[in-house]
Amino acid sequence: MKLRIICVGRLKEKFYTDAVNEFRKRLSRFCELEIAELADEKAPEKLSDAELEGVKLAEGRRILAKLTDADTVIALDIAGKQLSSPELAGQISAYMLEGKSRLAFIIGGSNGLSHEVLARADLRLSFSKMTFSHQIFRVMLLEQLYRAFKIMNGEPYHK
Repeated sequence: MKLRIICVGRLKEKFYTDAVNEFRKRLSRFCELEIAELADEKAPEKLSDAELEGVKLAEGRRILAKLTDADTVIALDIAGKQLSSPELAGQISAYMLEGKSRLAFIIGGSNGLSHEVLARADLRLSFSKMTFSHQIFRVMLLEQLYRAFKIMNGEPYHK
């Protein structure tokens, strides 16, 4: 299985990079992992609704350009479906049984995802109703993917 994480923004802190690298190493037993970092759109702190949509649209175009027809797209969206860790493992297993071998997880920028990206998604997934920085969220996603593969393989993992 190939996992792609397409994310807007770069990791800036070494401790986040270290955590990402640790989970990349752990996941390498289970899957091929690619992380694509896309530039975030430069914008002032206060945006009008039209400016906000413009930012999301520009970032969305860059995200969509990285996707292929073979990708099963999981958009990380605060309004998406919440799953437990075993349910996430079950969803990934179901995709594998359906012959879907390329999963693309999308982490948007600080303003969220465009309607076009959300429309392309096969699943809109939420980890919480809380908001997280995209930097820490990348680590959280990788940890949950690692946990899902451990569950799928019947291997113990701390609770």
